[in-house]
Amino acid sequence: MKYEKKFLTTERLRTAFIHEGNPAGEKLIFVHGNVSDSEFFAPLIPLLEKDFDIVAPDLRCFGDSDAKPIDGTRGYRDYSDDVKALADALGWKEFVLAGWSMGGGAVMQFTIDYPEMVKKLVLLNPSSPYGFGGTYDEDGKMLEPAGLGTGGACQNPNTVAALVRQDKEAMKASLNASIFAPDFVISEEDKEMYAESMLKTKVGEGMYPGDFVQVGVWPMVATGTKGVNNTMAATYGNVSGIVDIEKKPPVLWVHGARDLIVSDTSYGDFGTLGKTGLLPGWPGEDVYPPQPMVSQTRYVLKKYQEKGGKVTELLQAGAHGCFIENAEEFVKALKEFAFA
Repeated sequence: MKYEKKFLTTERLRTAFIHEGNPAGEKLIFVHGNVSDSEFFAPLIPLLEKDFDIVAPDLRCFGDSDAKPIDGTRGYRDYSDDVKALADALGWKEFVLAGWSMGGGAVMQFTIDYPEMVKKLVLLNPSSPYGFGGTYDEDGKMLEPAGLGTGGACQNPNTVAALVRQDKEAMKASLNASIFAPDFVISEEDKEMYAESMLKTKVGEGMYPGDFVQVGVWPMVATGTKGVNNTMAATYGNVSGIVDIEKKPPVLWVHGARDLIVSDTSYGDFGTLGKTGLLPGWPGEDVYPPQPMVSQTRYVLKKYQEKGGKVTELLQAGAHGCFIENAEEFVKALKEFAFA
């Protein structure tokens, strides 16, 4: 079901957000991922509203929030600072913070910058702490030249074209092709909601997907400086420094066994596309290996534990939206984590 959105104007932007649940419950903020908005969390609200006071904002350039340009050179900080401004406006001092995909990177950045506000941290198929694309090996070594194969060029041109022409059927078709497992049954009502959510993604300069530059080595593109996908670039979106923060909130890491987007064989990664023959000219694994995104997350979270943090891992059946596909299992784990 769809939920009515509220609006708050801060010094940063006018933010649309869902606010539901129990005002006396545990405070919980959900941060969505790329090409989506807060409505992707709608199926979870009925399962959480008795125990949590839930806020789910639309990030800038998504949903019904302002389409303000994004400075990719700040990494995820435009997003994390927007969430901070919203939390301040709501008077929320401390809360459970959950981020999905690109939102996972944003909440890690938030935790680095504002650790005193994060009671517990939930990562839902998060982007690698080393950024999306442009690195290799579990410890996130940078491909050369720095920024190669990461940033604004890391997008499916068919998705961009479908957003420009506002093709709802294309959005619906992509749900079981990338976000959810092919055999996950989505109601027609939810398909409409998700597709409309995706179509609110703002395409343009400084927005989605972002700019890039041409370079002389395969895949011939490197990170730009503006727009959504450059926030996740290996050159700007490295949040592996979370291991060094002094106040380390407990982490719940949830990821899907069939995820095609954030994976050690991600179909959003040039190395995987080249290795599988979907992108010609691949120079080979010794020159441009696939990015092991999940292994990189595991590596960073292991370091987080070694430096005093606590991490709980939940591997779910399903794909990039596994926590929606297996909502009851996820909610049970979230409640146990939040109230432990």
